[in-house]
Parts: sequence; structure tokens; C-alpha cells
Amino acid sequence: MSGNNRRGWDSVLLKDFLIINPLVSLVKGNEYTFIAMEDIAPGNRYISSVKGRKFKGGGSRFGNGDVLFARITPCLENGKISQVKNPEGGKGFGSTEFYVFRERDGISDSSFVYYLAISDLVRKPAEKSMSGASGRQRADKSTIENLELILPPLPTQHKIASILSAYDELTENNTRRIKILEEMAQAIYKEWFINFRFPEHEKAKMIESELGLIPEGWEVKRLGEVCEIVMGQSPKSEFYNTNGQGLPFHQGVKDFGTRFPTHTTYCTVDRRIAERRDILLSVRAPVGRLNIANTKIIIGRGLAALRHKKLLQSFLLYQLKNIFSVEDSMGSGAIFNAITKGDLGNVKFLVSSNGIDIKFNEIVSSIDNKIENVQSQIENLRHTRDLLLPKLISGEIDVEELDINNGRFPE
Repeated sequence: MSGNNRRGWDSVLLKDFLIINPLVSLVKGNEYTFIAMEDIAPGNRYISSVKGRKFKGGGSRFGNGDVLFARITPCLENGKISQVKNPEGGKGFGSTEFYVFRERDGISDSSFVYYLAISDLVRKPAEKSMSGASGRQRADKSTIENLELILPPLPTQHKIASILSAYDELTENNTRRIKILEEMAQAIYKEWFINFRFPEHEKAKMIESELGLIPEGWEVKRLGEVCEIVMGQSPKSEFYNTNGQGLPFHQGVKDFGTRFPTHTTYCTVDRRIAERRDILLSVRAPVGRLNIANTKIIIGRGLAALRHKKLLQSFLLYQLKNIFSVEDSMGSGAIFNAITKGDLGNVKFLVSSNGIDIKFNEIVSSIDNKIENVQSQIENLRHTRDLLLPKLISGEIDVEELDINNGRFPE
């Protein structure tokens, strides 16, 4: 290590600052937390969903606090980097396409390691080191290990991580709020349209239909009868860019979030358009994944945009969530599952009488509006954090005098 003019900051190789792919002992046949690439939502610090799976050997192994760093394209460019939080039994395993970063005792802080991993100091060299077959390049481990960076001492790492974590904790709280709100909306949908305990349901007579017993006067229609369906069409790649020219472009689900997509690719040719609040549905594997357009976007061949003809978008959303609750449950294809406009238009769709669908939409659209507002807060928090991150990681903002460990800033 060589000295640096920032107090205590030193030049260090990344492999000496943190452990890459640490050994984690797992017992074959035992069930552990398993994390797949799709479990990581870009922008979320912590893994959003995990599942148990029996360990048969192989895969990336991790423990609590470790950072999973996607090593393949396009996952790395899309921000598939997250930190493991409280896995079952304190350890787990996942996709072989992750590098695992772990703090070194007395040298690095696990939270600081996460922020370092998502910073351009590590991500950009990793992206540049990628090699291999087109569309499936992998970041070179040796290049990452031998990155020479000027990094702060452990007490300063704690302070930097504490500042940035405050934003992520607020983001996590807001994410939980969204989950609760969505569960409320889904519970109302289930009560009214699955259990058929809607207002004044006692007066309803049940009759047979294509979907089983439904209230008399209700109808089973085809999705194409109740919705405008726009199937995506992909312009030539020469019209794509990443610098914001034109409209956001989405080819498929790679930039889907838990509810709204993030925008990383843009296009200057307007072909097939999804308007704000249109429901985006994946028509190629995985068939049936849903998001909501949070602005006007161009859609490629992997997506369809749906708009209720009476603009009952909340009613449409939650019925589609019910129809496509299991991904890839419909579709065909020799290589991957896919559905056509005809397939989609023929999906059975329940239409109520006596304005029950309108009443539902009125109630739930107010919940959906709250979700959209909370999501906007999350985006503002992430934007602020991302502005601060490079300035803190580089030492441009000096935190030496901040009394963060005592929970307060100096006056």
C-alpha cells in the first residue's frame, strides 16, 4: 500500500480489500436459501425474493452480508448486484453467474463493499473486461481482483456506508409499503371476483360458465373484446441508444421491476407505443410477467400493451395478475414459450354486471395511485443516493468530522 493525501486512504488491490468467491460449507442434500438471477431487482440493495432448494453441489455460495455481483451480460449492465440479508440458516447458494464479494475482517465493511460494487470504480472495469460469445460475455475475475483503488480506512467506510444506507433503508421501508398496498388491492379482488363476496352478493344467483360458477348476469368474454391490445415490434438496433434520445424502449422483461420498469435503452423510431398506465405483458418467455408503463414507451416484440376499453386499468391489472399468476402457463414454441395476439385476445376474461367492476376500479385505483406516489419517492431516494455515492466513495465529500457513529451530525 502507498500513502494518499486523504487521511488514512490507501491504494489497494481489490483482492486484498475483500474476498472474492469465499468458501462456504454446505451439506449436500440439505435445503438452503437459493437465489437466482431473476430474484435480483435492479436498484434494490437487498434480494427481493428467495426460495429454498436442496444443495446438490456447485453454484455460488454465500453468507449473510455477502454481495452477489452478476458477471454476465446483460445482467451486470442492468445493475444485477445485491446484498444478501438473513438467509435461512445464515448461508445459501445461487446462480453460478454471480461473483460473491465478502468483507475482510478488520479491513473492509460489508455495507461499504456493496456500495463499492455498484459504483463505477468496480462495475465499469468489470464491464470492459467481458469476453465470450455475443450476448453472453462474462466479466474477467482476474481483472476484477487486480483493480487498484484508493480506498478509505475502516472507520471512514462505516461512515460512508451509514450515510448511503440511510437512503436505502427509507427505500426499503417504502418498498414494504408498496407490498402492503398491493396485498390490500389483491385481497379485495379475491374477495369480490374469486370468492364472489362483492357488495350485495347475497342477492346474486350463481350459474355455470366457462370459468365455473359465476353470478347471474356476469359474462365470460375474450380479452380482445374488452381491451385494446398492441403487440410490440422491434425497430432495427441502429436506432437504439443509451443516452436518452427518443422514447424509452423495452424489448422484453430485462428492465422490469416489481411493478414499474426502469429505462436504460431508448429508441428514435416510434413504431408500437404503450401509453402511460398501459399494462405491459410479456408475450415471450417468461409469458405473463406484468409491469405498468410509468411513461410513454416503445415496445419491442417481447411485449404487448393492454388498455381497457372503459379505462378500468386497475380492474384489468388485478384480473391479469390472477390469470397469469403462474408464468409460462400458456404459450408454445420450439425454443421458448411465446403467445400471439390471437392467443392473447382469446384469453377468457370475467366481466361483471351492476357496475361491480367500476366500483372495484374506483376503490383500487386510489390504492394504485398511492403505490405510484410511493414509487416516485423511491426513485427520488435512489437518485439522491446515486449522486452522493461517487462523491463519497472517491473522498470528494469529506466525512471525517461527521459524528455518525453516535447517530448525529455535528452542528
